[in-house]
Amino acid sequence: MKDDKFALPIHWNDYEDIAMGLYEKFGDDFSESKIYRIRFTDLLEWVLSIPNFAGTREESNEGHLEQIQSAWVYEWRDNQ
Repeated sequence: MKDDKFALPIHWNDYEDIAMGLYEKFGDDFSESKIYRIRFTDLLEWVLSIPNFAGTREESNEGHLEQIQSAWVYEWRDNQ
């Protein structure tokens, strides 16, 4: 995702958009098994650093992070 001033903001429940941003950032650095082993503290920081991400740390929860991991795995699979 490019840092575009006209891009819509991304929120915690935009799992696919977040997954695409993470895949664009990390590419194939993480395989499926590695994605599922990422600490939620690291994942939280990476999500917060995605361009146009409008969510806050306080709005995050374990359910969001689990959904993001799953969506990231699907994004990774789609690009193999």
